[in-house]
Amino acid sequence: MSVNKFSFPTAIHFGAGSRHLVAEHLRERALKRPLIVTDKGLAALPLLAEFRQSLASGLDVGVFSGVFGNPTCAQVMEGAAAYKAHRADCVIGFGGGAALDVAKVVALMAVHDGHILEYVWDHPQVKPIVNELPYFVALPTTSGTGSEVGRSSVVSEDDTHLKRIVFSPKLLASAVFADPELTLALPAPVTAATGMDALTHNVESYLSPAYHPLCDGIALEGTRIAAAALAIAVREPGNLQARSDMMMASMMGAIAFQKDLGAVHSCAHALGAVCDLHHGLANALMIEPVMKFNYEAVPQKFAQLAHVTGANGAEDFVPWLRRLKREIGIGDTLATKGVKREQIPALVKIAVADICHQTNPRPCSAEDFARFFEQAL
Repeated sequence: MSVNKFSFPTAIHFGAGSRHLVAEHLRERALKRPLIVTDKGLAALPLLAEFRQSLASGLDVGVFSGVFGNPTCAQVMEGAAAYKAHRADCVIGFGGGAALDVAKVVALMAVHDGHILEYVWDHPQVKPIVNELPYFVALPTTSGTGSEVGRSSVVSEDDTHLKRIVFSPKLLASAVFADPELTLALPAPVTAATGMDALTHNVESYLSPAYHPLCDGIALEGTRIAAAALAIAVREPGNLQARSDMMMASMMGAIAFQKDLGAVHSCAHALGAVCDLHHGLANALMIEPVMKFNYEAVPQKFAQLAHVTGANGAEDFVPWLRRLKREIGIGDTLATKGVKREQIPALVKIAVADICHQTNPRPCSAEDFARFFEQAL
């Protein structure tokens, strides 16, 4: 039997109001000059102003708010320059998955030379991460990617928009402050799309054939929690319990997918690169055709997913997904989001090259991917 290595080291402060603990946490570690990495949208909201004010006592706070859309390499390099200009001694990631992903590699590039693309896992001469990274604190403001507990960062090439991955345990946050109050103002469509991202992470992680029983247990429970809470969070945006449950499900999905993901994510990464489609929405639109394809490979696992979601047996899990999406307002197709049939060859090319489907429970060919995109149109 092969030897497997498991690791769950992230320190998490979870609960309403936990954001107010950050200032004292940094002061206890003699950190004085944090750089907040956030996105353009959040930078203009009272949410960030209130958080920044909570840090004011004894801390000299800088802000880099140049994150937007699917984050790019240029944003990372600009953030690293902002870190140096502020003479920062730590990084605070404040935002959704894009902001948190950028924050991780801003910390990386603040203390390493070269370009961020030289550190992606599949670079032919990938540079090692040799220096100790600045102290990194993560505060998620959405419940979807779970990037706050992840050990990777996904950024897009500036010209091709191809998503590239920097992976290292050194990217893990030093501390996470998961405060569901930060998600109360999220509009319903964002709650729905990010929630489907969290659900997809849990489902695909559970279906992955990789060996990781710890992650299997987390993924199943994360699926159960998301299945019960997502529609409530969309319907009742001020429901703090539902918001808390979705934040937990999001983190659980990201912890579980160290076991790896599947073909839904390969499709979503292609849609992000070719069509600049929101990642969570792309997962939501692609999960049905891929799950239909996967069913015959692992029907027993579909039975477990049906059990925790309340679906009526293994064969009802995909229809249950359709019903859930309808309930939370995701009735879109790829066509309604501007995806053209003539873009399918480009989408297939990127999906086939994407690493995620290598741990899909059923192997996927280029013809399979073409069929997935056709069905989602």
